[in-house]
Amino acid sequence: MRGQVSDLVALDIGGTHARFALVRFGDDGAIIMDDPITLKTSDYVSLQTAWEEFERQVTGPVPRAAALAIAGPVTGETVRLTNNSWVIQTGSLDKQLDLDRVVVLNDFAAVAHAVARVPEDQFLHLSGPDEPLPQNGTVSVIGPGTGLGVAHFKRVDGQYHVQATEGGHVNFAPVDHVEDALLKRLRNQHRRVSVERVVAGPGIVEIYETLASLEHRSVEQLDDRTVWERGLAHTDNLAVAAIERFCMALGSASGDYALSHGASAVVMAGGLGYRIRDTLRYSGFAERFRFKGRYEPLMANIPVKLITHPQPGLFGAAAAFQREHFLETV
Repeated sequence: MRGQVSDLVALDIGGTHARFALVRFGDDGAIIMDDPITLKTSDYVSLQTAWEEFERQVTGPVPRAAALAIAGPVTGETVRLTNNSWVIQTGSLDKQLDLDRVVVLNDFAAVAHAVARVPEDQFLHLSGPDEPLPQNGTVSVIGPGTGLGVAHFKRVDGQYHVQATEGGHVNFAPVDHVEDALLKRLRNQHRRVSVERVVAGPGIVEIYETLASLEHRSVEQLDDRTVWERGLAHTDNLAVAAIERFCMALGSASGDYALSHGASAVVMAGGLGYRIRDTLRYSGFAERFRFKGRYEPLMANIPVKLITHPQPGLFGAAAAFQREHFLETV
């Protein structure tokens, strides 16, 4: 133990929402988290003003320690969020928020911490061998949401090390003629097409409209939320087909990340992943995950799971803070 504090504010700041939760650490190292307070980032001009609203909603004193998981590269004292307008000066957060201790990390690094720490009963099997995550080896962590989060961690002899990445911004690689058409459509809009343009929540609109174009159909302009709702409710067959295509593209990308990371397992995370969990299990996701030519036998032996913890970003931020400040052996 390096010190003794009982409370922490964990934050998970994404492109759409900022979530805050009060956290206590048990004597046995357990992370005990209150229900989160969720704010829309678009309703606040900065982290400071969102923090003020959080303080207004909390009864009792606010702890003077915080762990922030941020949707963007955390490489210096200025962090510009990838999918919202906030700019966070990490070097002065202690003064801005009146804190004694602060830990800042990438949001998917936080999710990787959560994957490494939560018990096995908080995972849902998606494909591959139905076995626990390896105690030694690398685990890829992937999450489609407002953007596409990618991280991985390596376990060795009971310890683990998390590596944040910006893997969601690698080039999108089409596999068939439908994805060729999708890439062509996106190239007309963007100088460069990353995987995140397809395999993230907003990408469902581009998939939907590409499928309509291939069928020479005229469709109304819909936002991504509507396409997801119609597809999951099976009230729009084109939206159903778009979600199937999304799952296939997610399978291809997930397999690519597993190969790149040398992964022994893959874990899907994020609210969207959980929302489409049943669709993923019965879609072309698993086939596309394995579809790697001479490496298909290797891919078929990689378990793919989905973390079911309701707030892995918050839990993981608290776990990262705990590792840095309290429990060297966690």
